[in-house]
Amino acid sequence: MTEKIEALVDGGKASAGPPLGPALGPLGVNIGQIVGEINQRTKDFVGMKVPVTIIIDPKTKEFSITVGTPPTSSLLLQEMGREKGPGSAQDTVDIPIEKVIKVARMKRQNMLAISLETAVKEVLGTAISLHATVDGKPPMEVQKLINEGKYAALLSSK
Repeated sequence: MTEKIEALVDGGKASAGPPLGPALGPLGVNIGQIVGEINQRTKDFVGMKVPVTIIIDPKTKEFSITVGTPPTSSLLLQEMGREKGPGSAQDTVDIPIEKVIKVARMKRQNMLAISLETAVKEVLGTAISLHATVDGKPPMEVQKLINEGKYAALLSSK
């Protein structure tokens, strides 16, 4: 029977303290080794909360780690060079469509989107709540432009 531990950790900065230490300690595993691997695998998400799942076999002490992706809003904020969202609707930040597409590609495996195009539209929905503009336009306008095929070349490239 395996043990499953799910936690939200700071990207690249997980520690043996809560939430991991108290959950892993009773299982008799090498906490330092697990934390080290988590930090290695989440180093690209520094400054963000990252979901991780650890599966442990208590008999053999073997483990596997699955790293999820941070929330879409965190990825967009990172691409905008911000640590938190705006304080007001007047506090907007412009983000290039290429960065929105990058976030959509990062999140795609965890989305219900059937294509990159629909994944980008989902990310644009999150950009609305962050009061971001995309290439100087409101995200809803960019969604309409995607529907019209304006960004087809960008969305078809790898």
